[in-house]
Amino acid sequence: MKLTVVGGGSTYTPELIDGFARLRDTLPITELVLVDPAAERLELVGGLARRIFAKQGHAGKIVTTTDLDAGVEGADAVLLQLRIGGQAARLQDETWPLECGCVGQETTGAGGLAKALRTVPVVLDIAERVRRTNPDAWIIDFTNPVGIVTRALLQAGHKAVGLCNVAIGFQRKFAKLLDVAPSEIHLDHVGLNHLTWERAVRIGGPEGENVLPRLLAEHGDAVADDLRLPRPVLDRLGVVPSYYLRYFYAHDEVVRELGSKPSRAAEVAAMEKELLEMYGDPALDEKPALLAKRGGAFYSEAAVDLAASLLGGGGSPYQVVNTYNNGTLPFLPDDAVIETQAAVGAHGATPLPVAPVDPLYAGLIANVTAYEDLALEAALRGGRDRVFKALLAHPLVGQHAYADGLTDRLIAHNREHLAWA
Repeated sequence: MKLTVVGGGSTYTPELIDGFARLRDTLPITELVLVDPAAERLELVGGLARRIFAKQGHAGKIVTTTDLDAGVEGADAVLLQLRIGGQAARLQDETWPLECGCVGQETTGAGGLAKALRTVPVVLDIAERVRRTNPDAWIIDFTNPVGIVTRALLQAGHKAVGLCNVAIGFQRKFAKLLDVAPSEIHLDHVGLNHLTWERAVRIGGPEGENVLPRLLAEHGDAVADDLRLPRPVLDRLGVVPSYYLRYFYAHDEVVRELGSKPSRAAEVAAMEKELLEMYGDPALDEKPALLAKRGGAFYSEAAVDLAASLLGGGGSPYQVVNTYNNGTLPFLPDDAVIETQAAVGAHGATPLPVAPVDPLYAGLIANVTAYEDLALEAALRGGRDRVFKALLAHPLVGQHAYADGLTDRLIAHNREHLAWA
């Protein structure tokens, strides 16, 4: 089995390698190719990857290359983990929206739109090259904003599934609080990427007992602290929102916070520099503890599970993924991409039936879906008016003066990545 990771020079990659090594019985990789245009960085990450495999007794071969076409040739699955523009672009995404009094964040709001505009054309080019080389390969997208990127891939006819680590993070946290195995936890996870709610936490599968009321009663303070939301908000809602909902439920508070401290991008850039120095140490043969602070917890387990299921192996029968709605949420178009529990196998991902969604959540889901429609149109076709309309539609922007100012800033800060600009 051959897997290719595009963006293999990411500092995240050793987390992925560790999962591939530990879970080799679930996903028996014989060749793993790391592709990245940054050759020096790629060799640091690739060297550590080989040492991790060797230490854990994995017999698979690890290849590094800057040649995308060679890297994806013959791959059974291609994993995309890209950051177009690097941490410098992320720093801009987190900074200039604050000048207009809006949230500066890399996957939602104006910053998230900027990332989508930079990313979608590049991902589609990669996917076309994968299809020419190996049309049967699955594409697993980790690249944010996952919902928009996955929709672009699916609309272009690619065999693609989107994946995020939010759901598996909740699964692991809830399992620990309830003192059960993570595999016992089944989430009623509904919404869009980075806009989801856990409406039930079931033990033993989709039809299992819902223990969410007990979880909130006994551990509500811990859950609220993790989300940085007041405990009474969780009690009144009776659900667990994704931590990204804080940008919506406490927008002004978050804007004040973001304007008063160093950006997350600056923190991550400093962390990446330290990590790459560590990766260059020939004595290091395991992922360093610092990597846990980089983000992306448990994403290696999620990646192995999804890839194993898509490739006919031993993955879990139900997984939270990003895929076409196809009537699952009747208030959305069929070709909207939702994030939900799905039956996953060699056929792809088929969403499980979802109970009716409360208007409190359905309204916001529909609103952000409309924004994503416009965002994808802007990413595919370009143009200032399309960018403006996407921003005007976003519930974190929504005023014409803000949308105008943000449009000018977005184009100015991203001109080198936007062919039409």
